[in-house]
Amino acid sequence: MSLDEQRRRPERVAEAILREIAGMLQREIKDPRLRGVTLTRTEVSADLRHCQVFFSHLEGSAKAAQALAGFERAGGFIRQHIGRLLGLRVTPQLTFSFDYSVENAVRIDSLLRSCGPKR
Repeated sequence: MSLDEQRRRPERVAEAILREIAGMLQREIKDPRLRGVTLTRTEVSADLRHCQVFFSHLEGSAKAAQALAGFERAGGFIRQHIGRLLGLRVTPQLTFSFDYSVENAVRIDSLLRSCGPKR
């Protein structure tokens, strides 16, 4: 495996994990606390042992704690599924985190609009 391929491998694994968890949320995981959740990105460590999964919620950060509890409950099932599917020697440990970037972008947009020219 070339050095460039080694650098890109965590990115490829992160993309595959994101795709699979998103599919599981649609098809298999029925926890009501995870309704309205959207996965925003994943970050996998260079050694492929850790994966941080970022999500947002349609109702914003008010539902973050509930969604996080839902992910913690389903975490073992998700990790087992990913391990089987990806066939990695070590299945990454999954950590779920609310992604505040969407809310921050909306807030910044609102502030910019309020500072703009009045019509």
